[in-house]
Amino acid sequence: MKNISTLILFNIRSAYNVGAIFRTADAAGISKIYLVGYTPSPKDKFGRWRTDIAKSALGAEQVVPYEEIASIARLITKLKKEKFEIIAIEQSVDSIDYKKIKVKEKTAFMLGEEVHGIPKTVLKKCDVVAEIPMKGEKESLNVSVAAGIALFRIHNI
Repeated sequence: MKNISTLILFNIRSAYNVGAIFRTADAAGISKIYLVGYTPSPKDKFGRWRTDIAKSALGAEQVVPYEEIASIARLITKLKKEKFEIIAIEQSVDSIDYKKIKVKEKTAFMLGEEVHGIPKTVLKKCDVVAEIPMKGEKESLNVSVAAGIALFRIHNI
């Protein structure tokens, strides 16, 4: 069984985080990235490659396919019709340890906004909420770091 995995970047603010996630997605074999809401695109409104994303993506933004989507609800509906399991990487009372996740044939990993994360209304539409346990004083990781940890632990098992 060949796994098909995509990434959903929902309202990521930092172009540098988006670039770093593109680079990690390429390394992990992600087939497509969905840029949702105000997540910046590798190309500006004039079709020029953005240097801020390119700085951390190092060319991955030009090889990993991506699509810009305005509505997270429509994207979730579309992916579920295509039989994707949607796994949010987020801290939640309903989350399970990310090490216990078993991927299905089609998986979409969702990462959310750096400060507030993925809204509860969106988490309810996901099939699984996976959390990376924190052992230190800080409550969370940078979103690009969390993407790397999750993708290489869950996606590449």
